[in-house]
Amino acid sequence: MTPQTFPRSRSARLALLVAVPALALTTACGGTQPPDEGVASVSHAPSTDRNKDGSGSPSSAAQGKSAFYDAQMKYVQCMRKNVDKDFPDPKLSGYLDWTKIDELQQKPGNEEIAKGGKGGVCTDDMRKAMQEEPRRDVQKEYESMLAHAKCMRAHGLSKFANPQLQDGNVIPGGDANPVSPEVSEDSPAYKQARQACKGKLLDGLDGMQ
Repeated sequence: MTPQTFPRSRSARLALLVAVPALALTTACGGTQPPDEGVASVSHAPSTDRNKDGSGSPSSAAQGKSAFYDAQMKYVQCMRKNVDKDFPDPKLSGYLDWTKIDELQQKPGNEEIAKGGKGGVCTDDMRKAMQEEPRRDVQKEYESMLAHAKCMRAHGLSKFANPQLQDGNVIPGGDANPVSPEVSEDSPAYKQARQACKGKLLDGLDGMQ
């Protein structure tokens, strides 16, 4: 089981739960514990040294990454056809560019972009793309999100919670109570902190917390 890429907003994350069950998330999608400066370890985390077929060969890894990019492009093409012609290309790594998607989602009529379009018209393509995502290193991703959470608190968001490890999976941090948000993603403070801390997140993690 490997972490997947999720959109940044809590409502969008919750919408994707029905489409992509691969990442273990709580209803809150954020940590509820007080800030913890320690770093936990993953006892059963998958390694990036081996691929889905268990071969561990570089050629297999390259093919897997290409398959991921191609699958994401099919999703992008579906979104362009059915939602917005300006839906951005994925990054070269295959991960979606959520910075650009967030901006596009602000346009009237684009509110359901994170749900795979109106009625989930592109949900199947989104699910297939996530199934092609290369194997991830859970420990490294957890440490990256932990560093990001600490940075966000250091830049004024004192209630930004740490990620958690649960059964070898990463539960993203952020707002500990998205039902009654305490961290406003639209506030200038949040946007400034996110800009300052974006370098803490590994490729593909933007949007997970």
